[in-house]
Amino acid sequence: MSAAGEFARLAAEDARAALVTIVEGPAAGAKLLVMPGGGTEGGLGDPELDAAAAAAAGELMWSERSELREVKGVKLFLDVTAPAPRLVIFGAVDYSAVLCRLARVTGWVPYVCDPRAQFATPERFPDAEEVIAAWPEPAFERIGPIDPATYVAVLTHDPKLDDAALTLALRSDAVYVGAMGSRRAQAARRERLMAGGLSEAEIERIAAPIGLDLGAVSAEETALSIMAEVVAVRNGREGGRLSASAGRIHEVGA
Repeated sequence: MSAAGEFARLAAEDARAALVTIVEGPAAGAKLLVMPGGGTEGGLGDPELDAAAAAAAGELMWSERSELREVKGVKLFLDVTAPAPRLVIFGAVDYSAVLCRLARVTGWVPYVCDPRAQFATPERFPDAEEVIAAWPEPAFERIGPIDPATYVAVLTHDPKLDDAALTLALRSDAVYVGAMGSRRAQAARRERLMAGGLSEAEIERIAAPIGLDLGAVSAEETALSIMAEVVAVRNGREGGRLSASAGRIHEVGA
């Protein structure tokens, strides 16, 4: 199967890949398929260009953007296909049910994890892809590899569960790790995590208190603030008001 044909098959299966095509010059139309693990099919006619294009495709593959780029003086179109991003929520609490609903509406795939089987039930979280009644380590194993398209929100107030979930998430490839709790609770958590062996750099990855500053009060507003922060992180934004921004409202590829 050609690189283009394989890319079409992967896109139909909702898999992750990038197809690089030369759009100008004598070699216009040449294609290189790039897979998440770095494997490739096809070629652009130059090993050095192939390597540079594969590196660019690997970057865009996880930021989930298709772009027109010039690489080594050659104009390329990098077409990306990717599954919906995952939001892994630890804590079978009221906030989680609303957050699952918002995640679904915005095209994300939410999971709810909590070892307390009496709370972690599919009936309470009908919008979750899966409700996993397990501790963080087996829950992560069940979900699958925690990759750069996975976002983690820790919403419990149980230090044993919080710390276990955060330790695994911070040492994974998850691009976002948020945690609920007051600033005092965050300080106590920081001390526990450091005592447990996490480095300063790892702990600094935690987005805490979780969410954007919307003045949220209800469970619905709190879930909205969390989902807003997650979407902002995915798009490389700070989450400020558009009226105060001087840049583009939507990013456009070069």
